[in-house]
Amino acid sequence: MKIVIPGGTGQVGTILNRAFAEAGHEVVIVSRRPAAAGHVAWDGQTLGEWARVIDGSDVVINLAGRSVNCRYTKTNLTEMMRSRVRSARVVGEAIEAAGRPPRAWLQMSTATIYAHRFDAPNDEATGVVGGWETGVPGYWAYSVDIAAAWERELNDARTPRTRRVALRSAIVMSPDRGGAFDVLSRLARLGLGGPVAGGRQYVSWIHDHDFVAAVGFLIDRDDLSGPVNLAAPGPEPQQDFMRELRDSWGVRIGLPATRWMAELGAFAIRSDTELLLKSRRVIPGRLLAAGFEFSYGDWPRAARDLVRRARTAAPRTPARKD
Repeated sequence: MKIVIPGGTGQVGTILNRAFAEAGHEVVIVSRRPAAAGHVAWDGQTLGEWARVIDGSDVVINLAGRSVNCRYTKTNLTEMMRSRVRSARVVGEAIEAAGRPPRAWLQMSTATIYAHRFDAPNDEATGVVGGWETGVPGYWAYSVDIAAAWERELNDARTPRTRRVALRSAIVMSPDRGGAFDVLSRLARLGLGGPVAGGRQYVSWIHDHDFVAAVGFLIDRDDLSGPVNLAAPGPEPQQDFMRELRDSWGVRIGLPATRWMAELGAFAIRSDTELLLKSRRVIPGRLLAAGFEFSYGDWPRAARDLVRRARTAAPRTPARKD
């Protein structure tokens, strides 16, 4: 297959590029900052010569958009919205203009679209879209607006010959440097990976091998379109999630953190507490119903595998944000 990945120089794109290339597929990365031979340049918002790589391709997986790993200032939130909406729109325009459009367009979305909740899990059929919750920072609603706008561009695109899937992805866990697992592991190994603000908030995640397998599954399944949750079936409260990660590293102590300590820590690493405090209790209803089998459906087993790979892997250059 010929697989085109706009925005493919970040962590998720690096994981997919590596896996698909090793499987013998032709992978074309489209990036605002081409980093290797064969990468194609674009500006993420206008049609140009780059669109030629989409004509005749088999699959487009659009990952483009400003990274969420930043402080959620008004400027950064506005840039997240703009980059996601414009890139999704122009990918749709390129597919529409193609003489031989791809058979599938997988558009990155996010599990953050669901409400902050503890009472029940969110699947695609019964999940509650967020933005209305009380007792949480008001700007959390903007993150939901971004996800909704991202998916709206996918839904509104005029691509009748191309199947469209919104990848409502949880946090992808891989041993690559700079990713979420790397950051959380450093905290755990320093004895800082205890409960945050009580630790009741759910963490939804997916092992990188299952993420790649699920994307391949969705490429092959012509009967699946619309939103699909890419998350392991076992989300866990943050306090349990971090305890099991510490156990995998052989660390017994995990100091707790209050909300204000989490704010201070997030400020220090130029991130935002929404990533730590929002309860993302997401389950993969459609994948399971379609017969997808997870290799790492529970966190303790996934954490042990990731720790083993992190211990033995040669150092990698951190993936850049596209």
